[in-house]
Amino acid sequence: MKVIIWIIQALVALVFIGAGLMKLATPYNELIADPNMAWAGDFSSTQIKIIAALEILGAIGLIVPMFIAKFRMLVPISALGLALVMVGAMITHLGRNEPIFMNIVLLALVLLTAWWRRSFLKN
Repeated sequence: MKVIIWIIQALVALVFIGAGLMKLATPYNELIADPNMAWAGDFSSTQIKIIAALEILGAIGLIVPMFIAKFRMLVPISALGLALVMVGAMITHLGRNEPIFMNIVLLALVLLTAWWRRSFLKN
């Protein structure tokens, strides 16, 4: 079971790293022109960069403890931070009458990760 948890954790981290890097690498005008990213027009370029940074930092917090056990407490903290990002995403998409299925899936996975790794906070 531990291996499955690590795999899920790594895959979730890769999704958030990819999403964050895409937001950072894509110029703001191109980002808001993409129909799948139309929501970005509700935010400034700086706010999009902050969202991207939060996604990347949260993902790093899920990955680093795989290699450096000393930082295990980062996993549940990062997972909860990413859960907050997903709640914000859901609020944004609901306000625009856009689908939130993927946000729900990612929210469930980061909350499960936080739950599975809650013991890391005690050590």
